Amino acid sequence: MTSTDTICAIATAPGGAIGVIRVSGPEAIAATDRIFRPMSGAPLAQRKPRTAVFGHIIGAQGEVVDEVLVTHFCGPHSYTGEDSVEISCHGSSYILQQALRLL
Repeated sequence: MTSTDTICAIATAPGGAIGVIRVSGPEAIAATDRIFRPMSGAPLAQRKPRTAVFGHIIGAQGEVVDEVLVTHFCGPHSYTGEDSVEISCHGSSYILQQALRLL
């Protein structure tokens, strides 16, 4: 892995009601913006960092995969020190895997 890589992974233990996917790296916000549609307002790239945004993860055919809360953080003021996004979705392993596949 290099500093130009963007990675995503499930950040919570399996079996919970809520699952969190963390995306980190230089393309974290752009990658999330490709699959996330906020219910109102601008895409993540145009929003204030460290604020939660409600919306939907959208599948390849335009279908709603899940309702989510998304928070983005700009490096170096993030958990990883890089630009990062946390997607809080339903904890179903199917939903989490679908979101990872889309990312």
